[in-house]
Amino acid sequence: ESKFNFKKCKELCLSFIQDAMLQKQWKRAAEFLTFYVESLEKDFSREPVGASEIIWRIGSEILRHHPDSSVKEFNTFIEPMKTLSVKRYLKVCLEHAFYLLHNGLIDEAYQNLSLAESWRFGEQTVIQDKELKLIQAYMGLLDYYKWSKQKNILLEDGQEGFEDLSVEQEMHSCFRKAAVNLKEIIKIPGIWDQFVKCYVDMLEFYGDHNEARQVLNEYAYNPKFPANPNAHVYLYQFLKRHGESKKSLISVLKILHDIVPSHELMIDFNTMLQKSKKRKRRRLGLEVIFTALDYAGCKENVKAWSCLARQVKQIVISEKHLAWIKQEWNSRKDWWPAFHFSHYLAKKNWQENESLSYEKALVAGILLGRDCKYFKYVSHKGCKAQVKRFRKLKKFVNKHNPVHLRIS
Repeated sequence: ESKFNFKKCKELCLSFIQDAMLQKQWKRAAEFLTFYVESLEKDFSREPVGASEIIWRIGSEILRHHPDSSVKEFNTFIEPMKTLSVKRYLKVCLEHAFYLLHNGLIDEAYQNLSLAESWRFGEQTVIQDKELKLIQAYMGLLDYYKWSKQKNILLEDGQEGFEDLSVEQEMHSCFRKAAVNLKEIIKIPGIWDQFVKCYVDMLEFYGDHNEARQVLNEYAYNPKFPANPNAHVYLYQFLKRHGESKKSLISVLKILHDIVPSHELMIDFNTMLQKSKKRKRRRLGLEVIFTALDYAGCKENVKAWSCLARQVKQIVISEKHLAWIKQEWNSRKDWWPAFHFSHYLAKKNWQENESLSYEKALVAGILLGRDCKYFKYVSHKGCKAQVKRFRKLKKFVNKHNPVHLRIS
């Protein structure tokens, strides 16, 4: 066959493999891959095709899903892949370790990572420096896993009145090895959530709270690191565990709000702001909870609606700061009724969660008045069911019904 036809044949074979994989036809994909490998042996063209990487990536994926595949077969396949191209040696080693971990072979994965860490191949060692750091980081993660197991044994023995010196020594050994590698990887700008959590967990266990705080602050606030909501979540959780001031907690959550306004911690943020004596913070609290409910993920969050209902009710009763509600409502009045307060949602919410219906109906009644579809349906159903709080809800909205006119 001509060179053109041969190239076309290879491309066609690859497309068949891709199609089989997308349809999860792993046996069919394996057959085509075999054909592809055989065809490469006949390829006398001088064009760089990157065949070794194609075989590695496709072969690994097929073996992970093939119904007749085993760990032994995967190992047999992956070992030659490591040396087929030294430019990807450490990447293949990492994938091998992940496969072993997925199959619960912790010790085998650690051994593979250890061998990879000691690998040296001239300038290729320098070129693959990032991959080497990842190898060391995952070794640190597995050392943390061993440390955690020893810690649990030690704590259980302590409760029973026993002290096992060998367990404690093994635990400290794992800690030292884990700490070295975890500390190194989290210095590099990137997303290192799991590594940071493990390192901080060990530091807290040994009472090194200053180091733990420094690590979390660096992870959250270093401008060289990519924006990462979890970094602020971990810092907030740490500060809360150690009884930090509300000012510090609010400061952290304010940044989280700017990054992910629909985050579940916005309920905590709103609660803290509502309890504040400062007018500016209470105003921010209303903005925070309104913004959270702009997102579909919060549509059926009872706590979020409860926070909003409680705050708007307080404002209506006191008749102070109605302008706050008006300001938030004006930018939402064109789309919130359909998004939150339709007749369909009223029926659905009532059937699935009466508490959610109550909180939403209160907000709907205040924002849209007693003629609102959502409020009319829920209050009618609630009163008909002789639920006391729904009768109170209807009475409250009827009493304050003009309020919706003042904020429209």
